[in-house]
This record gives sequence, structure tokens and C-alpha cells, in this order.
Amino acid sequence: MHPRDNLAHFILASVVALGLTPLMVCVDAQAQARIAFMSDRDWNWEIYVMDADGGNPRNLTNNPGEDKNPSWSPDGKRIAFTADRNDREWNQQIYVMDADGGNQQNLSNNDSDESDPSWSPDGKRIAFVGNFDIHVMDADGGNPRNLTNSRQNDFSPSWSPDSKRIVFVSLRGLNSEIYVMDADGDNQRNITNNPGSDKDPSWSPNGKRIAFSSTRNGEPHDIYVMDADGGNPRNITNHPDSDWNPSWSPDGKRIAFVSNRTKDLNPDIYVMDDDGENLRNITNHLEDDDAPAWYNPVLSIAPTGKTLTMWGRLKQGD
Repeated sequence: MHPRDNLAHFILASVVALGLTPLMVCVDAQAQARIAFMSDRDWNWEIYVMDADGGNPRNLTNNPGEDKNPSWSPDGKRIAFTADRNDREWNQQIYVMDADGGNQQNLSNNDSDESDPSWSPDGKRIAFVGNFDIHVMDADGGNPRNLTNSRQNDFSPSWSPDSKRIVFVSLRGLNSEIYVMDADGDNQRNITNNPGSDKDPSWSPNGKRIAFSSTRNGEPHDIYVMDADGGNPRNITNHPDSDWNPSWSPDGKRIAFVSNRTKDLNPDIYVMDDDGENLRNITNHLEDDDAPAWYNPVLSIAPTGKTLTMWGRLKQGD
């Protein structure tokens, strides 16, 4: 074959391969997406992980104490969670483990309860609730500090994708409202102001929206989505049974949440599109499932707001 024909053949093959690369990444992303959650299907609250479609559930903790509220590290190698395993009765502390359940370690060991861990997207810090204030510590448990130090109860922290802000819930008014602050605790401000109860905030991966649950249409709770500044709230479930604990998919197109809308009223984990369409129950278990936390290793490689770029060299043929 003429060298010029070889070159044309190589260029054509390279174009085809590069064209298929996004498809292969997309398929791989769907295959590896996982959701961590808590369940009492073994008659005790434990941390489980399952595929994003609800398949292949596995118990990661399997401990006599109660294990709750999982939160992925951004690299997907570890999971922070709440546990009451120490000698003090009902004393909850923050633990961390490998993504397969191994190497479980206590990051905090205090007299007061510490719960609701939320791993920062930059991987450096973990926000949590301690003595009804929002605290933050280094990812290894060091350097803990109180960010809110409020007279009223603060809870349910969730990081912005750039790790610069934290959204949380506070009882500083007549009912629970959603607040936002800088990651050092400065500039605390109320972004909801409604007679109903607003709770369970979850920041979208692109930083533009916050999902939350609310009773602003009357009991029970529904899942809402609003702009990150609190504007333009929309009810996306609007169901007569309770919906709570929303968690965004890494691509921002879907939301996992918890609902007791089954006939036996036990909480199950559901997934829907970000506009409330295409709802489906992905656990459908006789016992309670709660606190979904979504992770996708492929889509989480690049920091938020960045674009994945594939680098390589062209190999010269004969």
C-alpha cells in the first residue's frame, strides 16, 4: 500500500476512535454510578451501597451500633457516616471507611453528639453537626471549628460545588429555614422565608440550584428546587405522602429522594428527573431505606466547572 494511503487510513481510524470515546465514557459512567444509603433491612440501621438503578445492594458496615447518613469523598475512595459505637449510650460520632466498608475509623470522639457529615468537593474538609451547630474539620478529623455558633439549632450542611459556601438548615425563626454561609462561617443569610418547614438542602453539581424538602404547600413534605439565591422555588413532587432527603446525580439531571408513598408507607428511595418526571422506586424494600448519597467516579474526576480533557499521542505507523 502506498504511504499516502497508509496515512489516510490512519487518520480515518483515529477520527472514528475519537468519535466513539465520548460514548464509551458515557456508558462507563452509567455502569459505575453508585448510591450510598442507610437501611434497617437487617433490623438495624446500616450503611449500604447500590448501583444507580437500585441493583446489587451491599451492606458495608454490619455493626451492632446504628450507622447513618453516608457522604462520599469526592474521589469515591471513602465514605463518611454517623455511628453510635462508643461506650457512651446513644452518643453519635463521625466515622469514615473505605468505599468497600473496610478500614472503619472514628474521626471524632466527643461527649456531645456529632452527626450529618458532608464531605467538601475539594476533599479537604468535612462539615458536620455538633451540639446543634455546623462545624467543619479536616478530612482526617483534625482542626475542628464551630462555624455557626448560634443560639438556635443548625443542621443538615451541604457544600457548594466550589467548596466556598455551605447551605444548611436553621431554627432561628418560627420554623426551619434554609441558610447559606461562606465556608469559614461568614456571611450567614436566610434564603428561604416561608411559613412552612424547609429542610434537607442539597446543592446541584453546577452550583445553580438547591433541592430541598418543604411543607410550604401544607403537610406533608414535597421536594422543591430553587435557584441558589433562594429565588424561583418549584414543587417537583407534589404528592400527598411525604418526600424528603433529595440528592443530585453527578450530571445534575436526576434527583434521588426518599418517600413513604408505598402502600405499606415504609420509606423507599426513588429517582426522578430534575423536573419531577420519570419517577421510579429503586429500592422497593419492606424495611426502611433513607439518606441517599449519589456518586459517579467517571463524572467526578474533573473538579466542578471544569471539562474533562483526554490527552494522548498519535502513534506513527510503518
